[in-house]
Amino acid sequence: MNWGAFFIDLLQIFGGLVVGAIAGFFLARKYMQKYMQKNPPINEQMIKAMMSQMGRTPSQKQVNQMMKQMSKYNS
Repeated sequence: MNWGAFFIDLLQIFGGLVVGAIAGFFLARKYMQKYMQKNPPINEQMIKAMMSQMGRTPSQKQVNQMMKQMSKYNS
C-alpha cells in the first residue's frame, strides 16, 4: 500500500469538505438575505394593520402583547 497516495487522497477529501462547507455557508447566507427581503418579519405597523382589517382599533398595549407573543414563538 502506498501511504503517500493514501494521505494525498485524505487531504483531497478533507479539502473538498472544507471548501463545500464554506461555499454552502455563503450560498445559504445569500438565500436567507433574499428571503428576508421578500418576506420581512412582522413589525408593529403590520400588527396594527392586521387588527384594523379585522375591525378592531388596537391599543399600544395590545400591540405590545402581540409582539411579545410573536417573539416567543419565533425564538
